[in-house]
Amino acid sequence: MTRPPTIGIAGTGFIGRGLLMALDLHPDLSVRKVLTRRGPDQRSNHPRPDLLTNSMHEMIDACDVIVECSGDVLHATEVVDQALKAGRIVVTMDAEFQVTTGSYFVGKGVFTEAQGDQPGSLAAFAEDLRQMGFVPLVYGNRKGYYNPNPPLVQMEFWSKKQGISLDQVTGFTDGTKVQIEQALVANGLSAAIAQVGMLGLEADDLVSGGMKLVDYAVKMGRPISDYVVAPKAPAGIFIVATADERQKPYLDYLKLGSGPYYVLVHPYHLCHLEIVTTIRRMLEGKPALLTNSSKPEISVRALAKRSIKAGEKIKKGIGSFDLRGEAVVIKENPKHIPIGLIAEATIVRDLEAGQEVVEDDVEIPDSLALRAWREIQRRTL
Repeated sequence: MTRPPTIGIAGTGFIGRGLLMALDLHPDLSVRKVLTRRGPDQRSNHPRPDLLTNSMHEMIDACDVIVECSGDVLHATEVVDQALKAGRIVVTMDAEFQVTTGSYFVGKGVFTEAQGDQPGSLAAFAEDLRQMGFVPLVYGNRKGYYNPNPPLVQMEFWSKKQGISLDQVTGFTDGTKVQIEQALVANGLSAAIAQVGMLGLEADDLVSGGMKLVDYAVKMGRPISDYVVAPKAPAGIFIVATADERQKPYLDYLKLGSGPYYVLVHPYHLCHLEIVTTIRRMLEGKPALLTNSSKPEISVRALAKRSIKAGEKIKKGIGSFDLRGEAVVIKENPKHIPIGLIAEATIVRDLEAGQEVVEDDVEIPDSLALRAWREIQRRTL
């Protein structure tokens, strides 16, 4: 390009605001528009209110690269659809969107998940390790705390303390977020899950946790995507891999142990600060870092957290006190409803706590996201 590439950001939450400020340090990348669905007077805390627009098409028309980080599956599906149709580069930090409808867009343009959140960081880490000759067997995530049905008061406290939305902190705590992240990793990096809901083993640290997980990958005969619950471990990612046998003495000298399995830890992931790396990657014409694949194996179903009566409405499934998500194999659960699709939905049959929500249990309003999921189902099944 003869001018600086222009960037549009779809989302004004924690990630969107952080990315906007991070891009101030990159004068060769110019943020032109930021898409919000709220009135400008409701975004007084935004770093650049002059860039805000309520028009998706105004943002797309003004920008070469669209970064989607709204966290809203239905909205993200519409933004990505219009951006790709307009020939724009699309970078997402939105695992919820990717796992629910992202596969619909694979092959329809220049499109990738970003480095920074755990899935993109695992993809980038794996890319580096493969270049060194490692063969990944476990793609590992870490949770510091897990409660599948946390109380409202506790979640309100942490939402205020951490400066993120109530539904985000709830989705992190009840495990929905890590299930979604590792489902994306499994689909994008051709890995399996060891069981419904993954293993989520408790561990003192990432190395010992990784060594426990690799046994399952070896038994399955293919790489797995999973996580450990390790409160004392750094908020990072890890990969367990094998290496060329000739490198064994070198790896032992480099403090990775005697093998044959090596746990390699990346002790951080910096979310919005790393998105810039992926923006540059795509502007350079390199392949996508990570997608959910065109024919995914894994999805994230919805489970009831409580007894829900027919006629009750669910405003949003992810991060609610009604539902939580659990990773499943699509072919083994053909009637499941992805939790990311449940928004403004009506339950039509009574559900008990712990029960899976299937197609006959819920009415979901028509949307591009729903139609995209139906197409993904047809490809997969």
